[in-house]
Amino acid sequence: MNALLERLGLAALRKIDPEAAHGLAIRALQLGLTPAPGPATSPRLKTTLAGLELPNPVGLAAGFDKNATAIAPLSRAGFGFIEVGAATPRPQPGNPKPRLFRLTDDRAAINRFGFNNDGMEAIIARLARRGAGVPVGLNLGANKTSTDRAADFAKVMTAARDHVDFATVNVSSPNTEKLRDLQGKAALAGLLDGVMDVRGATPVFLKIAPDLTPAEIEDVADVANNAGVAAIIATNTTLDRDGLKSPHKAEAGGLSGAPLFDKSTRVLARLSTLTDIPLVGVGGIASAEQAYTKIRAGASAVQLYTALVYGGLSMVSEIATGLDDLLARDGFATVADAVGTAKESWL
Repeated sequence: MNALLERLGLAALRKIDPEAAHGLAIRALQLGLTPAPGPATSPRLKTTLAGLELPNPVGLAAGFDKNATAIAPLSRAGFGFIEVGAATPRPQPGNPKPRLFRLTDDRAAINRFGFNNDGMEAIIARLARRGAGVPVGLNLGANKTSTDRAADFAKVMTAARDHVDFATVNVSSPNTEKLRDLQGKAALAGLLDGVMDVRGATPVFLKIAPDLTPAEIEDVADVANNAGVAAIIATNTTLDRDGLKSPHKAEAGGLSGAPLFDKSTRVLARLSTLTDIPLVGVGGIASAEQAYTKIRAGASAVQLYTALVYGGLSMVSEIATGLDDLLARDGFATVADAVGTAKESWL
């Protein structure tokens, strides 16, 4: 019955404006109308990421709960960890609507939100009130009108460090003008130095774009190694539009979902040859097999988002338990044992 209700709910949501549908999904979470099985776990699924103990390696990517208004129900939805935000120092409305588009034929989405959020004070206040649950991190962002974006990241880090389990430096969104310029070697090193100086004991993750050249990936790895970054999230959305079929394929913004899988996995595998920093695989995961592929390509953990639009929250536990079965099938005693065991096929 629950599965039927979820399918009906998803079908109804897909008939209305995507951003409005997302708002209703958040409201359903707040009202307790979504699956809440708790995080799937087992001795094989339990793992660590940057010192964080995870019941399973399947996380929620930033952007789903931008304003940290549904942390408690999301903690019960099956995820092993959660990332909220992005948060900027000051509230901002983001880009004009419409700014979110479903690409149903491609099992994908395009967004150009532009870091719309309630601002760090409101978001961090909600994080401070959260109860016990799976590890929760905050994606850090910069205001669109800021004259010193690197300082914005440090400002949010300072305010958030005592209230999160990790924080992610997000220089890879394509929807804030010139933000991706901060992925350049010198700019990224300076930005990370500023964040690391104020992080306290909080692990700092770095989220990168899938559209980097091999030389740029090497630069990112070099800077991350030198800065002491605790994990790298690979990857954010892409500007690539190759092979898309859906009517909205030409919309500006970042593409996420199924078409991103191969591209993001290649970046992930390449990074795994350049650094021993733990990696988080993101991009196009919609099944246990795909989560397993990311892990064997070099990811210590994975994150989902766009697939939930099409499969619903029940897929979180399905992916985690399916991953457990795949690990057992191939004789791996733990997730960690499988990390990077097939990366050569993606290089």
